[in-house]
Amino acid sequence: MAVPFLGREALDAGRLTRHRLRTDFEAVFPGVYAPAGAELSAIGRAQAAYLWTGREGVVAGRSAAAVHGARWVDANRPPEVLWDNRRAPRGLRVWSDRVADDEIVTIRGMRVTTPERTALDIACRYSERRAVALIDALARATKMKPADVELLADRYVGRRGIRAARQTLNRVDAGAESPQETHLRLMVVDNHFPPPQTQIPVYDAYGGLVAELDMGWEGMMIALDYEGDHHRTTRQAFNKGIRRHDAVTELGWNDIRVTSADSEGGVIARLTTAWRQRLCALGENPDAGPPWTHVRRVPKR
Repeated sequence: MAVPFLGREALDAGRLTRHRLRTDFEAVFPGVYAPAGAELSAIGRAQAAYLWTGREGVVAGRSAAAVHGARWVDANRPPEVLWDNRRAPRGLRVWSDRVADDEIVTIRGMRVTTPERTALDIACRYSERRAVALIDALARATKMKPADVELLADRYVGRRGIRAARQTLNRVDAGAESPQETHLRLMVVDNHFPPPQTQIPVYDAYGGLVAELDMGWEGMMIALDYEGDHHRTTRQAFNKGIRRHDAVTELGWNDIRVTSADSEGGVIARLTTAWRQRLCALGENPDAGPPWTHVRRVPKR
């Protein structure tokens, strides 16, 4: 992995000559270099941003999420730091804000906002769906609790975006294993279905684990599984997915498989049909319509 560095420090230490610095390396930000042609990860870009501040800023936002181990952070988007110098170079996002000492930790030699402060900043500054996807990944990586972020938010009453941030935090679920799963979960809730449970274990009659469903409603035995590209790239993964689907179906689950090719309307139509069928089986009115809040346990087969 390419590691950025301060050009002045490398020259002063005698590790590089000016000629080598100019020919073998390129500037990421003014004074900060990386090997020419290297593709920096989200963490690498966070390191470059931190060095640009002279190691006095605080890595924040999506960059802090990446440093804390959150997956799916886009390395092509500008890194983010808390820093008083608002004249940031192109490709770097900087903002100035109050931050307490107990909201900062040191990781990889960098000052980084804690997971809780990171989540609060993301919730305040990003659109809801983007924020929830990032915070889902952060919570999964760090075991951070949204309730702890809510407590931190009490310090910042009146901060811009704080009211919307609280609504965003209420939608966080660390069970999401990808941004696509987050977006799928939010889609069904926004279409008036009850919030689904995530990562539902399904066992056979002998207590063996058959599958772990991405999300669903255990009482209705309806599941949604997002099938990413990795499920179709190898024959082994493809066959495993089919066997898994068949196994949970035989146990009475209606397992709806969703891919990137499915439209929102198509997914909701399939889910609505499955839901109405379950209500009919329970002897309840399938035309009650959303929001369906009466979820009763389907008898096990």
